[in-house]
Amino acid sequence: MTSAETATPTAQDARAERRAKRIAKHITAFTAQHGGSADGVVEYVGRTATRIVLVGADGTWGDQVAPTYAIGQRAAQLAGVTLHDTFEGELGLKVKTGAYEWKRMAGIQI
Repeated sequence: MTSAETATPTAQDARAERRAKRIAKHITAFTAQHGGSADGVVEYVGRTATRIVLVGADGTWGDQVAPTYAIGQRAAQLAGVTLHDTFEGELGLKVKTGAYEWKRMAGIQI
């Protein structure tokens, strides 16, 4: 083993864990308001962000943004979210859309 493998966590690791815990608090608040549990998908948004898409037990959806994929996954794990590989099939069917979403999807047509 190298000294890097046996070293204590770095300041960068500690900072990432703090960020994950902060995001997890927001996710936990979302799940508490929407049925007590959530399913989710962690998706890349670009080079500098990751989006955690959440679907609450009641079908309400929301999201959180994390600076990295690893932090997004860790935040979801800390919050007890069941993660899926993709936002398809059963997960997509759980989402309940309301008038607001339909109006936004229609854009200026309505």
